[in-house]
Amino acid sequence: MHNYNIWEKVLFLPTVLDKKKLANSVQGKTIVITGASSGIGEQVAYLLADFNVHLILVARRGEKLQNMKQEIEKKAAKVSFFQADLRDTDEMEGFLTFLHQQPVGVDVMVNNAGLSIRRSIMDSLDRYHDFTRTMAINYYAPVRLLLSVIPQLKQNNGQIINISTINTSLIPIPYWAAYQASKSAFDTWFRSAAPELNALGILTTSIYLPLVKTPMILPTAAYQNMPAMSPGHAAQMIAKSMYTKRKNMMPWWLIFGQLASIFCRGLWERVIPGRLRKRRK
Repeated sequence: MHNYNIWEKVLFLPTVLDKKKLANSVQGKTIVITGASSGIGEQVAYLLADFNVHLILVARRGEKLQNMKQEIEKKAAKVSFFQADLRDTDEMEGFLTFLHQQPVGVDVMVNNAGLSIRRSIMDSLDRYHDFTRTMAINYYAPVRLLLSVIPQLKQNNGQIINISTINTSLIPIPYWAAYQASKSAFDTWFRSAAPELNALGILTTSIYLPLVKTPMILPTAAYQNMPAMSPGHAAQMIAKSMYTKRKNMMPWWLIFGQLASIFCRGLWERVIPGRLRKRRK
C-alpha cells in the first residue's frame, strides 16, 4: 500500500472496516475472486485470509495463485485456485465445470478481472484486436460467468460485487475508447439485470473505483504522478460491501463529476478537438 500524499488523503477518505461484522457476514461462505493474482484481487484475497471462508481464486498465472494459496492457508481461510484466461472459451468452460463441482456452490462473486488499454483511434486502425480483447474480458467473460452461476447464487441468497470504474459515470475521454466501451457495456448489463437478480434474492453491488495503483496502469506513463487509490484501500471497500450490502460504493466527489458531465458536455465537445489538434502539432 503506497503512502498517500495530501491530495490522495482528501480524494480517498479512509474506509473503516468492522472486522467483526465482516467475519459474521462471510462465515463459511465460498467467495470467487477473478483476476486474483495481482492488484485489487490479490489484496482482497489476503484481506479475507483471516476469516473462515473458502476462497476460489482464478487468474492466468497459476504459479502465483499456488504461492498465494500457501500463504493464505497459514491463516484461517481455505483456498482453491484455477488457472485460466477467461477470454478463452475452453478455459472458461473448464473453470465453470470446476465451479459446478463445488459441493455448496458460490455465495459471493467478485468480478474483478479486467484489461485496460490507452491508445488513440489513429493508432488503432490496424488493431481491431484491442477492442475484441477488452470486450472479451471486461464484458463477455463476466456475463458468461454470471449466467452460469446465477442458479447457485439464487440458492445461497448470494451477492455479486462488480468492480467498475468511475469512467462509466463520466464523459468519455479520448484514447480510452476500447476500455471505456467495454467497462460501460458490462456496467449497463449489470444495472439492467440487477432488479431481476434482486427479485431472486441475489444482492448486487457496484463499486466505482478511481485510478488504482495496480500493475494494469504501469504502461501509461501519464498515470505515474496522478492521484491513485492503493489496491489495499480498494480491497477494504470491497470487503466492507460484503456486510453493508450497499448497492453502490464510489468516491465522495464522483457526484460532482457526474453533474459536470451533464452540464458541461457541450463545452467539452467543442473544446477538446482543438486541444488534441494542438497536441498533435
